[in-house]
Amino acid sequence: MIDVESLAKKAKIASRKLALCTTDEKNRALELIAECVQLNRDAILTANEEDVAEARKNGLSDALIDRLLLTSERLTANINDLLRVIELPDPVGEVIEEGVLPNGLAFQKQRVPLGVLAVIYEARPNVTLDVASLALKSGNAVVLRGGSETIRTNSAMARAMREGLKKSTLPYEAVQMITETDRGLVLKLLQLDTWIDMVIPRGGATLHAFCKQNSRIPVITGGIGICHLFVDESADLQASIEVIRNAKVQRPSVCNALDTVLVHEGIAEPFLIDLVNRLKEDGVSFRADEKAYSILGNLGADVRIAGTDDFDTEWLSLVLGLRVVKNMDEAIEHIYLHSTGHSDGILSNNSQNTTRFIQEVDSAVVYVNASTRFTDGAQLGLGAEVAVSTQRLHARGPMALRELTTYKWVVRGNYHIRK
Repeated sequence: MIDVESLAKKAKIASRKLALCTTDEKNRALELIAECVQLNRDAILTANEEDVAEARKNGLSDALIDRLLLTSERLTANINDLLRVIELPDPVGEVIEEGVLPNGLAFQKQRVPLGVLAVIYEARPNVTLDVASLALKSGNAVVLRGGSETIRTNSAMARAMREGLKKSTLPYEAVQMITETDRGLVLKLLQLDTWIDMVIPRGGATLHAFCKQNSRIPVITGGIGICHLFVDESADLQASIEVIRNAKVQRPSVCNALDTVLVHEGIAEPFLIDLVNRLKEDGVSFRADEKAYSILGNLGADVRIAGTDDFDTEWLSLVLGLRVVKNMDEAIEHIYLHSTGHSDGILSNNSQNTTRFIQEVDSAVVYVNASTRFTDGAQLGLGAEVAVSTQRLHARGPMALRELTTYKWVVRGNYHIRK
């Protein structure tokens, strides 16, 4: 069995060296990693085909298979995200705040790396390259543990990345990959607070709960999205349909895909009929509350009465919840009760309503007249992301370079003493 503590210790030692590397050294290492991934793309894609074939054999859902699928186009996008990280400003050493105290002491708060990240993730193999690139650029070492369903893909990706690191001036051991699938290794990893500074789980609720219950290391959770859009009575209804369609259909298997539409009762009948007629062409089925069902029940679409838990379900598929609400109060209350705090929005042309929605809905990302699918590091100009945090710690929403740093105080005096 792999010695997880040894991997973590090597990463910790590497992190001390990495924290001293220049921006140019880090960027050059990322260029070399991108080149090696490109050179090994056939091997990576072949490994992914084997993972997908085994997933189908094991009866995994279509939604999960879509999450683990790495097409040539997706791999190219993954590499491009890495290249965009190179272009981003290096946060390490950035002065956040500075001043001079009345006694003459000068102080600064400077960004510094967190140290060693442990990222435990399921299904999505693009996470391997995203996390490694952001960790290295922000001066952090990383221990990666992907899911058993993508073990071949992740291993092939890790080999290519470490080829690039070997050619660079960065410490080779700054990226570690646990290539065995025994869950006991995860439990061991979560106990290594001497060597690891933060744990980031990316996966389902079971993984998040396991990490929170068993970790001796600070854990940032997120990535589970029960996402809502509220259609206000002042909204542009046709434009709203297209936003909803994008949020639901463009890639339904991801955490920022739309799960529930809340519709103001004043526009419910015409809007819901048009919406369902539009989305049924894409194969969407619906879970409706009684008011919505009374409007849609005879429409000839796959519309069912919502079950007890349907509004608390992250669908990750072409299923959409529908509810008619009396007003914004009821919409906000529904979001408060059922949202996971990931991505929620309002479609409205009323500035007072949009302002109120922004103030009262406390999700990591709050939208006005836009698809929830923009909750993504690359889409928000961050190059890539390690995770989408739904916590209220130092990072919320897509976590990228700045979110992978902390800070230290630097105080300069003239042989000052405290009286």
